[in-house]
Amino acid sequence: MTVETGTLIRIVYFSRNRVALSEQEMAWEIDRILAVAQTNNARDGITGALAYNDGVFGQVLEGPAGAIEDTFDRIQMDDRHADVTLLEIGPITERTFIDWSMGFVGQNDLSAGPGGSVSTFDLSHLTGPEIYGVLHSLMLRNEVRARAA
Repeated sequence: MTVETGTLIRIVYFSRNRVALSEQEMAWEIDRILAVAQTNNARDGITGALAYNDGVFGQVLEGPAGAIEDTFDRIQMDDRHADVTLLEIGPITERTFIDWSMGFVGQNDLSAGPGGSVSTFDLSHLTGPEIYGVLHSLMLRNEVRARAA
């Protein structure tokens, strides 16, 4: 990446899960990933959201360029990820996921996304703006539900 270190940036990427786990074990692994990401991201000034469906992760990260670069480097070196594909990177003037050190959108949430069905919803077939749009709209919907409860 060639973005000035102090600049606020957003990246969008997808990757494939390379760890063979049962559905329940994967749910536990995602909970562990989220707990670590939320701690690290809060420390590093990073916000964003993660989606997981059918063996594919889609993620939006926002924050200082240096922190985003370091985080993305760790993701690329993580043995759980294969085919890490950067779809979008660029400077932003403000954050979209300001209240989320790492929000999560799971299979149940994605069933309402493009394609209409979890079994046909493949994050790896979406563009950066499409992944961003899905995560943003679903995180907002989850926020509204949480406030109404």
